[in-house]
Amino acid sequence: MSRSNDAKDPRERRTSRRGFLKGAGAGLATLAAAPSQVSAFDFESFFQKHFRELSPAEIDEYLERLARKLREQTGKDVQMRATGPVDGVVFGYGLDVSRCIGCRRCVYACVEENNQSRDPQIQWIRVLEFERERVTRGFDLEDGDAYYDREMAPAEGKVYLPISCQHCEDSPCTNVCPTGATWTEPDGIVVIDYDWCIGCRYCMAACPYGARIFNWGEPNLPAEDVNPDMHVLGNRPRTRGVVEKCSFCIQRVRDGRYPACLEACPVGARKFGNLLDPDSEIRYLLEHKRTFVLKPELKTRPKFFYFYG
Repeated sequence: MSRSNDAKDPRERRTSRRGFLKGAGAGLATLAAAPSQVSAFDFESFFQKHFRELSPAEIDEYLERLARKLREQTGKDVQMRATGPVDGVVFGYGLDVSRCIGCRRCVYACVEENNQSRDPQIQWIRVLEFERERVTRGFDLEDGDAYYDREMAPAEGKVYLPISCQHCEDSPCTNVCPTGATWTEPDGIVVIDYDWCIGCRYCMAACPYGARIFNWGEPNLPAEDVNPDMHVLGNRPRTRGVVEKCSFCIQRVRDGRYPACLEACPVGARKFGNLLDPDSEIRYLLEHKRTFVLKPELKTRPKFFYFYG
């Protein structure tokens, strides 16, 4: 897979991991004395090379190993892919605030598509509810209520704002990751190599949008709910101790499909397309609608745009 020009080489930030591996002998010797512990330890994942350092042959072997393991666990025909970015494509997302009704169907579609834990609940999309009069001059995320519970939506006098990863051009999260586990791809998608995430949560602290989620407990994804169409940098099942987030449904959009949340929206509030294509819908929105981004003063340059239809 191609490497973004702005993404830092993981080898430049590997000192701590290398040092740890050199000192791991004593710990592994202890495990060797306890066979039950050794069997539960995933050596292959622990010593997995960084995704961007793998050769094509190593990627194929890596994908097959992951898929084989998940087939055994779920009984489903899991297909693990590593489809790369397409030249001349940078993805952008648009959301019509005036149309969103706060039904959360986007949230549920995202959970199903992206193999998110059911218990404890993991959700990559948060929908915030605001008092209409409080947002006449802009949105302050601190004023939003993510836990509203209503039998019917939208409620009178309320405005709704879904939030997920903004896939920033100058992303604070990728800049602080000590292992290079997260980076921006050439098509604008910010991805995570889950095998290299050490759970330090620096990226969560750096993200000004609260878009990253940490797995405090062991994720619970029933086998019957598994989506077998997976991308190694996107919706493959995660483990305890790693961070996850929206990937623009990388397993879908790189194959020419729309994100699951867009297809689930009952009012057509969500738009998606190629920012480099002057004839795309997302470019039309940027050129003809009143668009804005969240927290523009931070200059993170999100690729997630909000607008009024």
